[in-house]
Amino acid sequence: MRIAVIGSGYVGLVSGACFSEFGVNVVCVDLDAAKIARLQKGDIPIYEPGLEQLVASNVAAKRLSFTTDLPGAVKEADAVFIAVGTPSRRGDGHADLSYVFGAAEEIGRAISKYTVVVTKSTVPVGTGRKVAEIIRKVRPDGAFDVVSNPEFLREGSAIQDFMRPDRVVIGAETDAARAVMRELYRPLFLNETPILFTTIETAELTKYAANSFLATKISFINEIADLCEQLGADVQDVAKGIGLDGRIGRKFLHAGPGYGGSCFPKDCLALVKTAQDAHSPVSIIEAVIGVNDRRKEAMAERIIRACGGNVKGKTLAILGLAFKPNTDDMRDSPSLDIIPALQKAGATIRAFDPEGMKEAAKMMENVTFCTDAYDAMKGADAVAIVTEWNEFRALDLVRVKTLLSTPTVIDLRNIYKPEDMSAAGFYYVSIGRAPVEPIDAAERRLAMREGAAR
Repeated sequence: MRIAVIGSGYVGLVSGACFSEFGVNVVCVDLDAAKIARLQKGDIPIYEPGLEQLVASNVAAKRLSFTTDLPGAVKEADAVFIAVGTPSRRGDGHADLSYVFGAAEEIGRAISKYTVVVTKSTVPVGTGRKVAEIIRKVRPDGAFDVVSNPEFLREGSAIQDFMRPDRVVIGAETDAARAVMRELYRPLFLNETPILFTTIETAELTKYAANSFLATKISFINEIADLCEQLGADVQDVAKGIGLDGRIGRKFLHAGPGYGGSCFPKDCLALVKTAQDAHSPVSIIEAVIGVNDRRKEAMAERIIRACGGNVKGKTLAILGLAFKPNTDDMRDSPSLDIIPALQKAGATIRAFDPEGMKEAAKMMENVTFCTDAYDAMKGADAVAIVTEWNEFRALDLVRVKTLLSTPTVIDLRNIYKPEDMSAAGFYYVSIGRAPVEPIDAAERRLAMREGAAR
């Protein structure tokens, strides 16, 4: 079987590489000639663990190739996947479908036999029907079916998610289209992966509903974290207590600075706009968006409070810039709100991220990007952990204390234990847990109170 994947960004490149690993002949297409030239040289334009090796092995096996020639790639394909970007449209928040519709028109002109056209991009309900209309308009006699096959890839673990997914959702309405999709995903049938066949509209909505639900869990636990701080509770224990309920589950109950990335922000917004247009508003998701926006703003205020309420003239070390570990994706990362707010308050920023600094440099000004975590902390008045990269989980605390001018750590990901940080001599602020002082400082304060009582 041969397929063409239109769009060689994150979803298209990962999907194409993984399909080729299944034994399918895959051509990845992109209009960006520079990107294609890089891919042809083996230079992967995004960071995703394992992707470089996967691409190299399948290129060597001649199952995976890259081109700017869309008509040539589509002409011989049994299925064509549309995997172009669908960013939020400026002004109204709707998904921008111009790239999807442009690809559909070009595909329509290029098909020469029965072809299954698959929307892999995240698109609002009704997009598949519109894609079919566009193709039918430019190719009235064309033999094709349109299918919706949303992706559920997590950045940082996308290859594993593709190879061993929780489920595959396929919106297809003819036996011929379902047969092609079954053949493509045959290796997953052998692994007994649940494969759900639905209508096109159902598949399109399932993607938005899934991401919006996960975003809701994140915003929920973040609000509970704030309540924990007011009541003296521990949000991590609360999360465990509710997550052990099989109806709730443990995942996405990690309090932090709010969600970001390429999916949750735009997908929640697109679902809200779709629901408003359908006169069936989703008030919960509207609230989730508001909670998350306020969350990012509050994180800068939290850092400032931890530094005594004023960061003017102070140097702050920021560890982690990408929206999550194991990716260089900066889209809607909390750091894009936190760092400018700290700079506006008068702070100087020294930052480090294992993979995200190149992208961050395009979006941030007046930030000193450092060679490693310890370099970022040299002479800083405090350090804030914004992204939970593994290398930040076991910092040499003795060394950290010697590098900081004051032993202050603001952990926005709760990767350390308060009692350990106190014992190590730090003033430690986290999320949904009470701040702790260095043990020696706490002991001195207690001794002073006891002396005064006597």
